[in-house]
Amino acid sequence: MSTSNRSAFAAAVVLVAALAGSAVVSAAETESSIARGGRLYDKYFGENKAAKPTTDHPSYIKDGKYGKENSWRCKECHGWDYKGKDGAYAKGGHATGIKGISGAAGKDPATLAALLRDKTHGYTEVQLSAKDATDLAMFVSKGQGNLAKYVDATNKVKGDGGKGEAYFNTLCAGCHGVDGKKVKDGPPLGSVVDNGAEMMHKLLNGQAGEAMPAMRALDHQISADIAVHLTTLP
Repeated sequence: MSTSNRSAFAAAVVLVAALAGSAVVSAAETESSIARGGRLYDKYFGENKAAKPTTDHPSYIKDGKYGKENSWRCKECHGWDYKGKDGAYAKGGHATGIKGISGAAGKDPATLAALLRDKTHGYTEVQLSAKDATDLAMFVSKGQGNLAKYVDATNKVKGDGGKGEAYFNTLCAGCHGVDGKKVKDGPPLGSVVDNGAEMMHKLLNGQAGEAMPAMRALDHQISADIAVHLTTLP
């Protein structure tokens, strides 16, 4: 190979490596945006520290049980299972008759971000910045995943609690304690894990406004196994 050809080949190798590295970084940043969007879906004012709403969301049902600040949480109308009126919130105190977000999976994030500003959703830039809207739209478009693979029709998580114990004890117990009671300003984990879809959402995306790590970039079955183990805690 001539000197000029060797130089061209070396330059090509460097370019391919740079592009590969760029793709890895881009993928990682997409995952973190989706996870943050999941936390905003849970409680946007907990995640971005915006002021808590003091009036009901304009699209929330009249005299609904969970009004004021909670009515502005995406999950309150669309559900932890993302199915809204067709899922776990079809009846009971959380029922609003509002459809879920599952139909928006895969849609253009920019289009979804714009919908957050319309009269139905009504989020201002004070409530959700442009970045907030982008992250939330990324979650709706790309973060819902195949929840049915991990949560059954009765809202119970499908997993291996034995494996989940090992994952929990090495990944989570440092903050929560092996018994789930170490966080002094929160309830024991064993007392709040009956909602399988909610547990999967929080394990994958983290807790809004808290330092809890998001496990989204890992195999989702790990989160499912942890969720099953959580049901055995006191």
